[in-house]
Amino acid sequence: MRRRLHLIWTSVKMSLICGLSGEVPEDPVVSSISGGVYERRLIEKYVDEYGTDPNNGEALAKEQLIAIKAPKFVKPKLAPLAGVPGLLKTLQDEWDSVMLYNHTLKQQLQSTRQELSHALYQHDAACRVIARLQKELAAAREALATLKPQIVMSNGGGDHRESMAEDGDIGQPMGIPEPVLKKIVTRNEQLTAERKQRGKAVPEGLATVDQIKGYHVTHSIPSLHKTTPGGITCIDIQTGDYKQVVTGGNDGMVVVHQRDPENVVASCKGHTGKINRVAFVPTKNVVLSASDDKTFRAWNVEDGKCLHTFGIHRGAVKAVSVHPAWDYVLSASLDSTWAFSDIATGRTYRLESDPDNLGITAAQFHPDGMILAAGTSRGIIRIWEIRQAESAANFTDHLDEVVGMSFSENGYHLVSASKDNTVQVWDLRKLKTIKTITMPDNYKINDVVVDQSATYMAVAGTDLKVYRCKEWSEVVTLKEHTADVTGVRFGPNASFLVSSSLDRSVKYFSE
Repeated sequence: MRRRLHLIWTSVKMSLICGLSGEVPEDPVVSSISGGVYERRLIEKYVDEYGTDPNNGEALAKEQLIAIKAPKFVKPKLAPLAGVPGLLKTLQDEWDSVMLYNHTLKQQLQSTRQELSHALYQHDAACRVIARLQKELAAAREALATLKPQIVMSNGGGDHRESMAEDGDIGQPMGIPEPVLKKIVTRNEQLTAERKQRGKAVPEGLATVDQIKGYHVTHSIPSLHKTTPGGITCIDIQTGDYKQVVTGGNDGMVVVHQRDPENVVASCKGHTGKINRVAFVPTKNVVLSASDDKTFRAWNVEDGKCLHTFGIHRGAVKAVSVHPAWDYVLSASLDSTWAFSDIATGRTYRLESDPDNLGITAAQFHPDGMILAAGTSRGIIRIWEIRQAESAANFTDHLDEVVGMSFSENGYHLVSASKDNTVQVWDLRKLKTIKTITMPDNYKINDVVVDQSATYMAVAGTDLKVYRCKEWSEVVTLKEHTADVTGVRFGPNASFLVSSSLDRSVKYFSE
């Protein structure tokens, strides 16, 4: 026994090194059989597995292990990058961290992709449902229109509307017939070819900026309409020989005036409300007028008689525009609908509604005749495809009612004027605004038009302003009218301007 204790003491006096791991043990014990020093957890595992002392192979039990009461050994901390092993461990730790982070990112990406796919699926399903509901709504409205006897169209100059039962199916939206569609497509192809042939050359004889700066009143026509309620609200010019203008007024009259020789060609009576828009049909001796009395009419210029009264709308008719084929008319109303009608027969082929039920306050055919623009009471402008009656694009930069619009002759741009005191220039190829012209706070805009060469733009409002396109810089301001200017049109090659005003006068401006 003494010998065994001596061996133990001799071993303890030596350095405390584990006989199994070769490292300083954290919880040292000594074997009472061989006197070897071990890490407790290691020797206990060894005894459990083999049941002998590692040094001499004699039988050893856990109870024969004696704990050593020695100060706890603290391993010295080495600088991580002090040697190659430390550097490798640091790099390995960094690699592990990066791999764990990448794995987390991949999981998040997969989750986000699944959520996005689900959202896109829901959006697509919602769009399909909305499109189906819009078609059903349009079909229901058309069916309702065919059942309402008060939606009529009377032939001749009568002031009242005959019922559909008496007038047949005239005025009922019946869809655009195939011959009409073919004519529209043919005219579109013809106009597109002509436009390409003209190219980008400036028309010969086009007025220069210096000439327009020198414009002044060269002719004035006073008192075309009644004093009460007074004022001219709109104007259009005959684009054949540019000798005639047609005006509409607050008095419900439509007046055709010829400058040379000067005389009133026709005074058209029949509307019971303010005239909002007038338009010449270039190839026919016909003018069109839109009124607050919920109708638009076609008039014979020779005798001033009404050819057709279109009663398809249920609200004030704010716009009429002649199709480039010269046989069809676009009308738009505050009842949120626009209609495509035949001037000669008086039939309405298509009646479409704004998808948000917004009142339509301005409308214009594209120069090629395949699409049209409709401005609304909330400033939204929709581009519609005529054949399918689908809204192809929406412009939403205006903040208030659209009061006027005009396409450039090349078909690339649309200018629009709004009660928000701005004129927006839209690029139809990029479907975005390329220029915003903001008027002074006290300025009131009533109309806007681009000349046929797409070189100049005129704005009618508190005064008359002319801008140069592309640069969109102001060329001249004309203040000869004594009241708000309500309409303006260019002469050939911008050789003159003609404007109408609430002061009941029409003025011609040139050098």
